[in-house]
Amino acid sequence: MENFTFKNTTDIRFGKDRLETELQAAIAQFGPKVLVTYGGGSIKKSGLYERVIQALAGLDVTELSGIEPNPKIASVRAGQKLVKDNDIDVILAVGGGSVIDASKVIASAKFYDGDPWDLVLDSKKRFAIDQLPVVDILTLAATGTEMNTGSVISNPETKQKLGTGGPNTPSVSFLDPSLTFSVSKWQTAAGSIDIFSHLTEQYFDQKGYENDVRNGLIEGIMRTVIKWAPVALREPDNYDARANLMWASTMALNGLPRTGNVNSWSVHPIEHELSAYYDITHGVGLGILTPHWLDFIYSADTKPYFVSLGRNVWDLAGDDDAVATQTIAKTREWLASLEVPTTLPGVGIETDQDFEAMAKSAVQVNHLDHNAFVKMTVADVRNLLEASMK
Repeated sequence: MENFTFKNTTDIRFGKDRLETELQAAIAQFGPKVLVTYGGGSIKKSGLYERVIQALAGLDVTELSGIEPNPKIASVRAGQKLVKDNDIDVILAVGGGSVIDASKVIASAKFYDGDPWDLVLDSKKRFAIDQLPVVDILTLAATGTEMNTGSVISNPETKQKLGTGGPNTPSVSFLDPSLTFSVSKWQTAAGSIDIFSHLTEQYFDQKGYENDVRNGLIEGIMRTVIKWAPVALREPDNYDARANLMWASTMALNGLPRTGNVNSWSVHPIEHELSAYYDITHGVGLGILTPHWLDFIYSADTKPYFVSLGRNVWDLAGDDDAVATQTIAKTREWLASLEVPTTLPGVGIETDQDFEAMAKSAVQVNHLDHNAFVKMTVADVRNLLEASMK
């Protein structure tokens, strides 16, 4: 194992019916002025908005609504103005990964006088300034942002979707699986694929194969997602299914699965290009790309990873060669079973006209040509995108 330092200070409040008794104190400890952030209004339809506002009675509440999927820098800019103009003490993010991601950058932007896009382009700027505390109420199991420092923000004007890290994880995260009962089949599937992809990106890593503690953790969470995602699609009100997916989301990207290894990702950076250019659903894009990436990285050198994954996650038997190839087939089969598109035309991408630019950006920004699990040239990325057309 590599040397590592692990510290995560998020206070997790897992389970149902905790908002009425715990939310106000969780917020008020940071001060009376709170910015409530949320998306397109689904929390009002579900009744969650009313519950939150009632729980915050007596506090000074400002609101920022309309944060979109693949959160846009425009929302961060609007949030920056609100936190400055109202001298906000704490941000309460109510929603999924997009709302929480944007809120983290807004939390830094209060202490920055320039364009917050600067904070996305260069995370070092965020570590040089303060950051407001963020409390979140999670409504979608997917990104793991509820217990990590990362955010991904899109800039449609520059056709960029970039990750940025900050100095702090959310201070308190309320994880109530019952709040995800109303999540659509599409978003449930997309979220489950996102969780699975986070785990896959960390499993196939330079030092991963000999790290049994980390491998066992990832394999166990993978089995959980594989088992419970189809149940949640069939039975959206199944608490056990929603609870397992929600905790899997958090555990998949809270830092533990990457301990002791050399971590670099490939599929996510390539999908970020798809989202930047076409604004597609992130998890669905990952599901389209992942099997083709597995095909690309498979070799005699990487076969042990596939064999381990096949035996320990997919419960495959037989000789190593058979297990390794069946692992890719089983992954494809499971992804297809989630009833989302498995090709780029299925999400409305009918042409390869942007593939060269996207491939160049993915390689250059993320150094895939020398930093990936299996190095990728611009031609390799373009070929992967072309393979995903059919």
